[in-house]
Amino acid sequence: MKKFIVLVLLFSSSLFSQEKIEVFFDFNEDIPNVTSTEFFNIWMNKNRDVEVVKISGYCDSIDNSKYNKDLASRRIKSVLENLKISKIAINPKVIIDNNGKDFKQSKNQAENRKVVIYFNRNKLSNSISRSNKGDLIKLRALNFYNNSDVIVPKSQPVLKELLDIMKSKPKLKIEIQGHICCKLPNQEDTVSEARAKAVYDYLIKNKIDKSRMTYKGYGVSSPIYKIPEKNDFEADENRRVEILIVEN
Repeated sequence: MKKFIVLVLLFSSSLFSQEKIEVFFDFNEDIPNVTSTEFFNIWMNKNRDVEVVKISGYCDSIDNSKYNKDLASRRIKSVLENLKISKIAINPKVIIDNNGKDFKQSKNQAENRKVVIYFNRNKLSNSISRSNKGDLIKLRALNFYNNSDVIVPKSQPVLKELLDIMKSKPKLKIEIQGHICCKLPNQEDTVSEARAKAVYDYLIKNKIDKSRMTYKGYGVSSPIYKIPEKNDFEADENRRVEILIVEN
């Protein structure tokens, strides 16, 4: 049996841009397969800042259309229950799209047994407003030049948003955490702490009291995906700066 991982991809149209995640199932099953379950759980734990707007269910071409529609519905229900248990926001007008086997099928039948979840990301301010002490929030769209602590110019908006939040929430205290990818635990790392400090220095420069912030580099000690990473997506997810809510 071929196993699949959960893949997060970019979905674009002329009207809007969304992300999506694909969850795969074994033959005639309505619970995600073992590998997808593992990655789906990791994704839900690390993506508290999303709102699900559409869920599409699919089946392979085996059996009749009525049976496959029912199986696809059960797969959608299973995924929805997991999202609700993990407290992932679901749009009140979420679109449920049950395709059964009525779509352009892959020649590899296992690739057709899936549920696709489409989602949008909430603003950083919304994520922090809903957060509790101990929550981790990833600073998405915060990028650095390769192997350095120099923030690329296009990342300024996320820094400005964090600054505005710190100003508007004077009781908010945070730890800024730097993480890297693509190294073994015994390899030297100076970049993860330097990147966390770059965010800290930006906030200090803009008059946020240092008593409200700390910073720390975690290297590869807390990866989202196991080291060594299997692909660029896993490397990008491991390479990140997060905010730990110390007091809110």
